[in-house]
Amino acid sequence: MKMIVSFIFVTVFSFSLMAQEAGKGDKKSNALLDVMTAKTEAYKSIRVEFVYKMINVEAGIDESTDGVLLVMGNKYKLEISGQIVFCDGETLWTYIEDAEEVQVNSLEDSEESISPNKLLSSYNKDYRSKFIKEDFLYGTSVNIIDLTPLEGKSYYKVRLIIDKKKDQLLDFTIFDKNGSTYSYVINKFESNGDVPEDEFTFKVSDYPDVDIIDMR
Repeated sequence: MKMIVSFIFVTVFSFSLMAQEAGKGDKKSNALLDVMTAKTEAYKSIRVEFVYKMINVEAGIDESTDGVLLVMGNKYKLEISGQIVFCDGETLWTYIEDAEEVQVNSLEDSEESISPNKLLSSYNKDYRSKFIKEDFLYGTSVNIIDLTPLEGKSYYKVRLIIDKKKDQLLDFTIFDKNGSTYSYVINKFESNGDVPEDEFTFKVSDYPDVDIIDMR
């Protein structure tokens, strides 16, 4: 789940993370990412319906599951694989439906934190972007860009597929060093919807039988 949440934020929410410092990517990829950044930063809220796929040919793994992500500022709500993750920007609640329990954590500023603020400030220091090619995928013209971590990651590449006309992410795949690929195919993208502030807070009243595990 940590990998799912982390990469969702890296690519779906924090497009502005992809802006590169001088010398950290080629001019074309930088320009394309800058356009996508400016467009996405103007959104008040984002709602994404996606399919998550995990494949490892050698291990015989080919799995997929649907998910929904809602983001507004530093707040988000993620529903996937029988779990609902709420974050109000300070506290993180992970509700596990089968177990009827919720784990409560502080969103700490640590190396493993998925805080959007942290990503916004650090992402462009850690990756190099490269324009690969234009193509025709998902019924439209797309630009394909690779992001390569400069050091210290368990994966060696993230590939972005971007709608050329809409400047909007359609698909991204993480290539892990163990031979696995983690793909996120975005089926629906909505912006600037009306979102209640309390949508990002776990409300015990909505889950009367829940077992609360406070790990703060």
